[in-house]
Amino acid sequence: MRPDLRYTEKPHHERRDGANLRALLPYLREYRDRVLLALGCLALAKVANIGVPLVLKQIVDHLDAAQQAAMTLPATLLLAYGVLKLGNALFSELRDVLFARVRYRAMRRLTVRTLAHLHDLSLRFHLERKTGAISRDLERGARSLSTLLNYLAFSILPVLVEFLLAAALLLGRYPPVFTLIVFGSVAFYVMFTLAITNWRMEHRHLMNRLESQANNEALDSLINYETVKYFGNEDWELRRCDATLADWENSAVLSQTSMSALNFGQGAIIAVGVTLILFVAASQVADGQLTLGDLVLVNALLLQLFIPLNFLGIVYRQIKYALADMDDLIRLFERAPEIRDAPNARELQVTQGELRFEKVSFGYQPDRQTLFDVSFTVPPGRKLAVVGASGAGKSTLARLLFRFYDVTDGRILIDGQDISAVTQQSLRAVIGIVPQDTVLFNDTLYYNLAYARPDASREEIAAAARMAHLHAFIAALPAGYDTVVGERGLKLSGGEKQRVAIARAILKRPRILIFDEATSALDSKSEQAILQALRTVATDHTTLVIAHRLSTIVDADQILVLEHGQVREQGTHRELLQQDGVYAQMWALQQQEQAAREEERLLGLD
Repeated sequence: MRPDLRYTEKPHHERRDGANLRALLPYLREYRDRVLLALGCLALAKVANIGVPLVLKQIVDHLDAAQQAAMTLPATLLLAYGVLKLGNALFSELRDVLFARVRYRAMRRLTVRTLAHLHDLSLRFHLERKTGAISRDLERGARSLSTLLNYLAFSILPVLVEFLLAAALLLGRYPPVFTLIVFGSVAFYVMFTLAITNWRMEHRHLMNRLESQANNEALDSLINYETVKYFGNEDWELRRCDATLADWENSAVLSQTSMSALNFGQGAIIAVGVTLILFVAASQVADGQLTLGDLVLVNALLLQLFIPLNFLGIVYRQIKYALADMDDLIRLFERAPEIRDAPNARELQVTQGELRFEKVSFGYQPDRQTLFDVSFTVPPGRKLAVVGASGAGKSTLARLLFRFYDVTDGRILIDGQDISAVTQQSLRAVIGIVPQDTVLFNDTLYYNLAYARPDASREEIAAAARMAHLHAFIAALPAGYDTVVGERGLKLSGGEKQRVAIARAILKRPRILIFDEATSALDSKSEQAILQALRTVATDHTTLVIAHRLSTIVDADQILVLEHGQVREQGTHRELLQQDGVYAQMWALQQQEQAAREEERLLGLD
């Protein structure tokens, strides 16, 4: 096994079972009446269950006495026995029916709350996240909530009620030795279960982390299917996932083995307790201190008590497992969003659409600054282009404008309003973007186009597609607008995906437009057609164009040249060429590259 493929265990964080249990309370308040009614049915079911051995004792004693006289059937007692059995079943099922709505509504609320929280977290979190691991944490969290609610309501409370009723019955009717044996066995059983189960929880935590890691590795390799194929690294991906699964397998086997030892120990304690109780009861029956019905009653009570007590060991482990599974989800909730609306944030009011950056500085990491005192203004209805080498900070401007991050210094204003003082929702509503890398939902073309404005009519969507030179392509497809685009839009080419992004920007009808390398995936012919469409769309819009191909922004009102996060040059295309600086050098280089490509095309080498 290659050492770099091995799993490195993360340091174990402190568990907070009490806090996790308290996190369940909000999900019970919505249906508190149902919860109380279900608990009432639970109590009635257990009273009926405890009544069964009492009636059984009366039946046995009646028949034993009848043998010494004339044999008679205790019809009333037999009927009472059946009624109690029926009552126990009825109230148990009513409890389940009443609580079903509570349990599934809680799972629904938790899932929606988690998704909402994930949407609230910053772009930084989502760039660093492991999608597969989060998916597993979400799945286990919702499942563990259901498990906790089920076991707490239907296992822990019923066992406690039944145990208290049985203990009261034993103390009230029989010598203390019976109670001493029962409580001693239960106490030893509980201590043994707690000690072994707590020790086993470390293995469960490790299993969860390994399972999440293996799932993330498998999902990551499938998402990056083409990259894996490009480099022929199928075996590498399989070995990497298999190494994690090997550690998971060892941990799972150890966990299962220790669970078997725990089950045997619990069974041994129960066997010893039952044997001692029956030995004492049989001796007192033989001495005439107890009746035959008392022996049956004690035996039936013990069976009713120890059977759920045996299950309680399993329940305790499952609750501990569920709390462990829920721990990562609770910690996810505790992760505060990096970008928040100010307490007094107001709606952004756009009247003209002027965009201004004032001495903006920013760094993704504290020790690595990306922008340094960047200042520029885009007047209403004008176009400003930003050019520069890769890593100069061009796309960072768009992320800051959308407020995916907050600036370190300086401020960004729209019509004189600092974007950090307005609501994020109102800010993003007035900005449209055509990103460099368009990622689509695994749904239809219609769904992806309508995503910009879900209330748009089909005619409006088709009109936007025509302006983006996309309608003819869609019309030629067998399923038309109902064509499914595949995971992340993999069934479409890069140019087709960018046309979808352009159509969405058109459909949104924003006041401010951002084109981030909007034609990078298009051929020259398509690029010219799309550029004309973009010019039409950008009319009367404040437009920020982030470009690599300088030929696409020669008509910009102003061009900003970024270099290492700083503004090096600023002016029109003609003015920058006259300065004979960085922009002029970039222009000359790209003209040479274009001439070389054209020559290759004419010679048939392309």
